[in-house]
Amino acid sequence: MDLIERRALLVIGNNPDKQLDYLVTLTGHLPGGGGGTGSGRARQVVEMRYVPDKHILQARSFGTYLEALSTQIWDSPEDLAVTVLSDINNEVITRWVQIAISVPELQHHAVETHAVVIEDRQPEWDNPALLTRLVRL
Repeated sequence: MDLIERRALLVIGNNPDKQLDYLVTLTGHLPGGGGGTGSGRARQVVEMRYVPDKHILQARSFGTYLEALSTQIWDSPEDLAVTVLSDINNEVITRWVQIAISVPELQHHAVETHAVVIEDRQPEWDNPALLTRLVRL
């Protein structure tokens, strides 16, 4: 699946209140353990938190998108996180977005989990009252 086809799976709707800052959280996983991130076929959990701007992401489409991601091979959780962030920034265009990827680390017995958190925000947007209340990932 190419970039355009993958991004087209992210279906958006209108934000019901563009004046209000609020947080949306979607958590899922790559079905079947995903295409691998150097950790075999371990279950890869993907959590996205965002503050909408003009659009919201339809939750069902996020599931379809994760299914599509599971058909690809990922070199690392970092690679997967950057891809998801890029796709969300391109299609949903949020005020603020955070992507967290967590996979069991199967390459070494002393490492239990490999997790990545990446975020982005629109220039000039800030809402410290909202962001400081978030549980840190």
